[in-house]
Amino acid sequence: MEEMKKGLEGVVALDTRISYIDGIQGILKYRGINIEELADLSYDIVSYLLINGKIPDYEETNDYSRMLKENRQINGKLIEVLKNFEFGIEALDSLRTAISCIAHFDEQNNHHTPDANKNKSIRLVAKFPTIVAALHRSSFGKEPIQPRETLSHGANFLYMLTGRVPTELEAEAMEKDLILSAEHELNPSTFSLRIAASTLSDMYSAVICGLCTLKGPLHGGARKGVMDMLDEISNPGITKDYVLQKLERKEKIMGFGHRVYKTYDPRARIYKDVARRLAIENGDTYWFDLAEEIEHIMYHEFIEIRGKPIYPNVDFYSAVVYKYLDIPAELATSIFAMGRVSGWIAHCMEQYSDNRVIRPRAHFV
Repeated sequence: MEEMKKGLEGVVALDTRISYIDGIQGILKYRGINIEELADLSYDIVSYLLINGKIPDYEETNDYSRMLKENRQINGKLIEVLKNFEFGIEALDSLRTAISCIAHFDEQNNHHTPDANKNKSIRLVAKFPTIVAALHRSSFGKEPIQPRETLSHGANFLYMLTGRVPTELEAEAMEKDLILSAEHELNPSTFSLRIAASTLSDMYSAVICGLCTLKGPLHGGARKGVMDMLDEISNPGITKDYVLQKLERKEKIMGFGHRVYKTYDPRARIYKDVARRLAIENGDTYWFDLAEEIEHIMYHEFIEIRGKPIYPNVDFYSAVVYKYLDIPAELATSIFAMGRVSGWIAHCMEQYSDNRVIRPRAHFV
């Protein structure tokens, strides 16, 4: 009998040129380039890199950015649909329905040529932020704010969300957030998307599979979990008791630990620096100080006492960044998806290019 690996842990399912992770050394690369280098670029450049396989030159960057800006608008019929959603729930529920809707408005939805898929990829990357912002405003009975072509991908999202042009640092923080969220090898949502793509289903359907998988609290939903945890600790004076009591009850401290990383998540280091800078700009270090205290307690409890390596993952300090950007917790997973859609599209195209339907076996007991 072949050995069964629960959760497919350690199983190598396929070859990819899209990203590389070394969980022991704490290395993440997109298309062979370290995440630390990519975090200083624009999201447009990183999106192009993931989908097209190379860093664009000046002309290619301008053309790609122009196409994204030209496709930011969403169909008026979709806006009417958004207004009829039941709100007060995790926004990802509404987002997945909205993506199903825009598939109906795309005449190339069921066209599977490379050109058609390239066009769909532009529309998906461009429209995700507009939809998320429109969903949020509709939930308060407000009209969506039209995208502004003079703003970057991240800055434009914050503008559509709040109606206020963000500061330079806020815009930078949003760009970095989208870049750091864009790709992470065969995480659960990407794997589910590749399974859908392997059946030669259309790109929209594959992305919806990714969205449904991302929602879970053990994946993309963990970011919302961290934000909720920070809110629960109403007084910094109770932080240590809060953490220790949860550990005693064998409850998970959201934002710590990772299936792949056995050291500090490289994305978490970048988020921590951005969170610190936002705290200083805001003149209020409350959220940053609270998060850092939790990190110190976890380090003491696990590494110093138990000798068990457990560090902040991507969700921990990203939640602090969202706090300073005034992003509601219910939007956290949807904004994660805004960044991740470029990676999903890259994996979808890679699957199409050398396809064999993904169909593992099960061991009957």
